Amino acid sequence: MTAVVLVHGLYHRPAHFALVAERLRTAGTEVLAPELHRGSLAADTAAVQAVVDSLPEPPTVLGHSYGGSVITGLRGVGHLVYLAAFVPDVGESAAGLGGASPQLQDAIDPEPDGSTSLHPGRAADTLYGDCPEPLAAWAVGLLRAQAPGCGRGIPEHHSWKHTPSTYVVCGQDRALDPVLQRRMASRCTDARVWRTGHCPFVGRPGLVIELLQELLAAAPDQPGGGCATAP
Repeated sequence: MTAVVLVHGLYHRPAHFALVAERLRTAGTEVLAPELHRGSLAADTAAVQAVVDSLPEPPTVLGHSYGGSVITGLRGVGHLVYLAAFVPDVGESAAGLGGASPQLQDAIDPEPDGSTSLHPGRAADTLYGDCPEPLAAWAVGLLRAQAPGCGRGIPEHHSWKHTPSTYVVCGQDRALDPVLQRRMASRCTDARVWRTGHCPFVGRPGLVIELLQELLAAAPDQPGGGCATAP
């Protein structure tokens, strides 16, 4: 069984994956969740690449939101999972692809040092609006300020062009336009549609765990299963 590497998005931390990571580890899967916030897409990608390179076998790597730009630049991965994530092509960046909702843009607050943060109340509704209130409050409490520029980074390598990949469209996403998600999903080997908000690893961790376990159990040469919808 290969390892799973979980790559968070902007403003998030590895701890946001705790509900998924703990249950996967209990089931015997090795899980790694590197910290981003290294100052640039190139630096974030290098940090995750170091984790991938430390593993004896190509891992399954999940990228959420901006984390999709990060995993796009990786080498030596067995399977890519884009969870409501950006799938940039040559010359594209997450910022250039667009898709950030007006609701998300309204939640962003500038900080004196040039970084930005998310307004707690607006972030709760935008990112975790489909989550039980205690879980949403927990997730908001973990959010951190984001340095500028990462979303404008352009990957130097495009792993989805030659690595099996699964895209998960979050159909009730209030942060990243599901229409854009469906367009980016067409670049991947397989696509799923979930009726969730932007962060199902908080509100519906069982869906994420089930998908990852399915991919881990699948034969390396097994084709994708088409487009499936989860409740």
